[in-house]
Parts: sequence; C-alpha cells; structure tokens
Amino acid sequence: NSLTYSKNKVLQKATLVVQSDVDKCVEDIMKEKNINPEKDASFKICMKACLLQISGYKQLYLDVESVRKKPYDSDNMQHEKLLLKVNFCFLYLEYFSENYTSEAHQILSRSNHPKLGYSYAIVGINLTEMAYSLLKSEALKFHLYNFVPGVPTMEHFHQFYCEY
Repeated sequence: NSLTYSKNKVLQKATLVVQSDVDKCVEDIMKEKNINPEKDASFKICMKACLLQISGYKQLYLDVESVRKKPYDSDNMQHEKLLLKVNFCFLYLEYFSENYTSEAHQILSRSNHPKLGYSYAIVGINLTEMAYSLLKSEALKFHLYNFVPGVPTMEHFHQFYCEY
C-alpha cells in the first residue's frame, strides 16, 4: 500500500512491475531515493524480495483466473480425465487427493457417515470458491507474503487450499 499510494511515480510503478523487470525497478528506486548500495546493501535484497512477491501474486491471480475461465470441453481428454478422477470436482480436489492422500481418505470416509455425511465434492467446490475469493480480494496476500519466501505460484495456492 505504501508503494501504491506514494506520491512518487517510480514507487507507484513498482507495484505494476513484472518479474523480468524487478531488478531494474529496484535500481530505479534506489536511484530515485538516493540509496547507496554499498552503505545499505540489505535494501536491494529486501526490496527485490518484496517486488517479486507483489509481481508473483499478480501472476498467480492471472493463472488462477485462466484455470477458472477455461470452459469444460468434453472432447478434451484432460478435462474428461480430471472430471472422472475426483467424482466431478475441481482441480484442487485432485491436488488434495494426490498430495494429501491420508487426509483426503479421512474426509471422504467422514462424508459417507450415514447420519452426519456430506457431499465431498460440494465441500471441495465451496472450499475452492473460498480460496479463490480470498485470492481475488487480496486477503490471501498476507498469508503468501509471510509463508512464501519468493514468488507465489499455483503450487502455493494448492497448498493453501489443502492446508487451510
């Protein structure tokens, strides 16, 4: 927010930087703010890490949007395979099932309870929507910035979905 609402145009533009331009952006900021690289060596490292997280978060959002907007295609064998693999659920249930197998079996077992059961697929869909909403509203930023030391990726989004 400090960068976004800064009066300085160089700092404002830093929030829009793409990963490939992060190093140049850090150099521009240091020049603009008269920061001596020898005197304050840690600034460059910290600013680069921050800008990588910012640009990575924006790219992660675009990646998730791309998956979300991709329509189902019955002629696409990958779509069919995903659909059949986790009983008509999203990609996140597949990831959860493959990477958190014991937890997935435990949840599936509980979902089959005769009196307290629930639809495993519907719960997965609702959790996917919740994770997506947190990403879209930027509420997920704080989690990713604190737990991902570099650029947040789709893998980190999958892990968030599975662990929380």
